[in-house]
Amino acid sequence: MLAHAHPPARQISLRSLQAVWHPCTQMKRHADAPPLEIVRGDGVWLLDAQGRRFLDGISSWWVNLFGHNQPRIKTAIHAQMDRIEHVMLAGLTHAPVVELSERLAARTGLGHAHYGSDGASATEIALKMSAHYWRNLGHPQKHRFIGLAGGYHGETVGALSVTDVALFRASYAPLVRISDTVPAPDLRLMPGGVDEHAWVEQAVATLDAHLQLHAAETAAMIVEPLIQCAAGFAFYPPAFLARARELCTRYAVHLVADEIAVGMGRTGTFLACEQAGVRPDFVCMSKGLTGGYLPLSVVLTTDAVFEAFYDDDITRAFLHSHSYTGNPLACSAALATLDMLDDGRLAANRALGARLDGLFAPLHEHPRLRHARRRGTIWAWDVVDAPVDFGRRFADAALDRGALLRPIGATLYFMPPYIIDDGEAVHLRDAALDALDAVLGSDAPGARADAFPALP
Repeated sequence: MLAHAHPPARQISLRSLQAVWHPCTQMKRHADAPPLEIVRGDGVWLLDAQGRRFLDGISSWWVNLFGHNQPRIKTAIHAQMDRIEHVMLAGLTHAPVVELSERLAARTGLGHAHYGSDGASATEIALKMSAHYWRNLGHPQKHRFIGLAGGYHGETVGALSVTDVALFRASYAPLVRISDTVPAPDLRLMPGGVDEHAWVEQAVATLDAHLQLHAAETAAMIVEPLIQCAAGFAFYPPAFLARARELCTRYAVHLVADEIAVGMGRTGTFLACEQAGVRPDFVCMSKGLTGGYLPLSVVLTTDAVFEAFYDDDITRAFLHSHSYTGNPLACSAALATLDMLDDGRLAANRALGARLDGLFAPLHEHPRLRHARRRGTIWAWDVVDAPVDFGRRFADAALDRGALLRPIGATLYFMPPYIIDDGEAVHLRDAALDALDAVLGSDAPGARADAFPALP
């Protein structure tokens, strides 16, 4: 008998309920339907223990860029394992972390990379670094933060302070110092008769008024550039981001770009910020940074921020750390991911998004979906009159039809790996349409609102 013979699938699923506290899950919901055991990945597909295939329409929580079981990334990790798997980054260094830092600096115009393990860690690093910067410059009163309504930046206590999603934050309110929020010009909320420019300027005026009153105690503004994913994929125009950069500069407030979900080519450019022509003071990256292979996050910042910590006094140093900071295996995966992006993938993504948009037309025209929107390879639609349990029921129905999809509230979205082909996209579309009919009823009432203008 093999030393590690694979246990029966049902046994693994049931053992998981006893031993694993699954994330973002009300565990009681699995009492009658244990989680699927996934045993293998192959391109855009996940295979369970019964041999069923599911198209990974959300890139396994937005991390998988080039498909599962990707040979170039695996080869890079294997090669690094033969050299050094991990070494502490305090007082020591290694080639993968240096090369990765240099390449990210060349792409973003920001250097001095500081590494963590996940998106929330990156948020914590950026917030602490900003407040400490102002303290080192003799402005300790600048320790508050501002974000956008509906913003999501992670679920550690510091990240929750700038996360404006009650579902994640309400239970921990006594632990969290709530930051200020201003509205984003969510295109879904734009009133009739108001053009996009006026809608942006209205949000800019609110931000301006806030900073006039509170800039003296505000360290930084944090935003998800162009798309607020956890807010139901709220899209806003690049012009707002450009104007926010202007105001942050005018009022001496750092701009933190949370590119954790929207970076690495997901919106059609390496960073979403590029579409607004802005350079933030801090960039946070994670999720697709390693192509979905290993946990890694990074915060990149300016020379000016770095120099504020450069001193003989240890108390002026940035002492934040993680045991696995800059892990060589994760950095090697990230380098392979950058290599693949450098091989023309960004231009290919723009073509892919435009081509698949035509294949997804039946969803754009569905009578129970409105606000059809796309940027890069992210698609979203809002469900009209969705039942309270729509997300759970739709996810289950999609799995029955061979697709992994997980709506956010009443928002259905696709964020597939970049390698998806036309036939696979049709499978994803048809599974979603069939799941909608199963959950909503094919003859349910509802009128389609006008879709958004075409987005790049």
